Amino acid sequence: MNQWIDRYLPAIHHYRTQRMTHSLRTFLPLFSTLLFFACSNQPKTPVPDLVLFNGNFFTADSLRPQATAVAIGGDRILAVGTDDEMKKLAKPSTTLVDLEGAFAMPGFIEGHGHFSSLGRSLLNLNLLNTKSWQEITELVAEKAQTAQAGDWLEGRGWHQEKWTTSPGTTVNGYPYHDALSAAAPNNPVVLYHASGHGLIANERAMQLAGISRETSAPVGGRIVRDAKGNAVGVFEENAMDLIEKPFSEWKNRRSEAEKVAAFEKAIQLASEECLARGITSFQDAGSDFWEIGQYRRMAEASQLPLRLWAMISQPKPSDFAKLADFPQIGLGQGHLTVRAVKAYLDGALGSYGAWLLAPYADNPALTGQNVTPVDSIAALAAACKKYGLQCCVHAIGDRANREVLNIFEANTTPDGDYRWRIEHSQHIDPQDIPRFGQLGVIASVQAIHCTSDAPFVVKRLGTERARSGAYAWRSLLDSGAHLANGTDAPVEDVNPLPCLYATATRKRTDSDMEFFPAQKMTREEALLSYTLWNAYAAFEEKEKGSLAAGKYADIVVLSKDLLRCSPEEILQAKVLRTIVGGKTRYSAR
Repeated sequence: MNQWIDRYLPAIHHYRTQRMTHSLRTFLPLFSTLLFFACSNQPKTPVPDLVLFNGNFFTADSLRPQATAVAIGGDRILAVGTDDEMKKLAKPSTTLVDLEGAFAMPGFIEGHGHFSSLGRSLLNLNLLNTKSWQEITELVAEKAQTAQAGDWLEGRGWHQEKWTTSPGTTVNGYPYHDALSAAAPNNPVVLYHASGHGLIANERAMQLAGISRETSAPVGGRIVRDAKGNAVGVFEENAMDLIEKPFSEWKNRRSEAEKVAAFEKAIQLASEECLARGITSFQDAGSDFWEIGQYRRMAEASQLPLRLWAMISQPKPSDFAKLADFPQIGLGQGHLTVRAVKAYLDGALGSYGAWLLAPYADNPALTGQNVTPVDSIAALAAACKKYGLQCCVHAIGDRANREVLNIFEANTTPDGDYRWRIEHSQHIDPQDIPRFGQLGVIASVQAIHCTSDAPFVVKRLGTERARSGAYAWRSLLDSGAHLANGTDAPVEDVNPLPCLYATATRKRTDSDMEFFPAQKMTREEALLSYTLWNAYAAFEEKEKGSLAAGKYADIVVLSKDLLRCSPEEILQAKVLRTIVGGKTRYSAR
């Protein structure tokens, strides 16, 4: 029995980084379980189904940071160590895989993205890499040629600040809808901003929505108009609802079977894209109850090839009673967990929606948008506390971050382990940075936003606000905060490698621009932010995020040593193999 305990002792340890402390309350239940099996008639030497050897493993486990081999039984890691140690566990039935010296690590955990939206972006017009308004309208015209008259055309990913040529006459940098209307005169068109916090519609779509000079913008939204009061076609924040109403009515004409089939296709595409990028777990930042139900059905039917951790998207007070059915943890053999709720307090910086304490430097008439009343967010936080759910609130501007911190402080107690999250935490007043660590609030950041948005951040905020509080990862970490990391896909490419490069360098890949590098993370912190730290942010650090006995065998194998290669080589790395629960779900071969 002592040998059994010695071998599996790492499984009862809660990984401790410099900001994560051990907790006896966490250890003792797991220790008791292991002790029970050790004293029972269970086999004392489990036979591995798979041994990966001759690898260069970064384990993210402080007890054994590096190894050359891993033994896997079922969907769990049995042991981590040297080639000789792991091969001694092997039997004739064990599959041995030579990694040929390749770098391996815990599978990437996408810390904040939109899973079904990622899938839909792969089905519809993907505008993420477009460089001009002309390119976008040409893509729409091409799509319209094969569309049935009256069918809606949908796309996402445009960003006016990233175009390399002028779109002509603009309002706040936004183009007029005229070219878009000409590209698809017989089809309503809705193209979502890369941030998801704005859209541009063509004339046909606005006609169906009944938009006129007299149409009022809803609270927390803006219809962008020119000096004459004419709508240019852009709708920000809650004003998007005006266009989405007829769009949703059109989509809802489909039968339930057609809706399910379209959803499953989107999830299949999203899964394939993530697995090819080495992502073994995905934290979905907001799905409605219907989508949650579909995820559960798919997970229990073994139709989710990676692990999904989902937030319920902004339930209304009338839906709070439904929260009693949650949390739902580890469904489908650990492939689905729903234990959080998502809400939005403000918008995005690029569309002037981030809620600021002081006006925008390049638009002094605006301080952003409070898209959900503060008291509504407070009521949702109280419901989360009642039902034992994580409260996750989108906050980008410094005013929004302060308001969320105030709400969290009023609805939690110092002795509780809530791990409530501020999604994005992009622009924070320096006075509020220490509050994250003090309150135990997770700063869920997306490092790629830093370098992607860098060309216009100083323009929006001014130099001092950008320097002291924009994407302030180093300041947050040094003050004791826990961070999570991700891409916000499909706002950005879901590929973790450019995001890791941004995390460790704060440099753009297309120029020499470096955004206030004093705030960057170390290389090891960057890898932890995409593995163990994301697991911690979801209460899953005992199940995943590091390579240790007893955890899920979720592993990615890459062509470059991400811990030691040059920064540029991070971008050149290729995913060679993605393993989820001991099964290869993607192979470059």
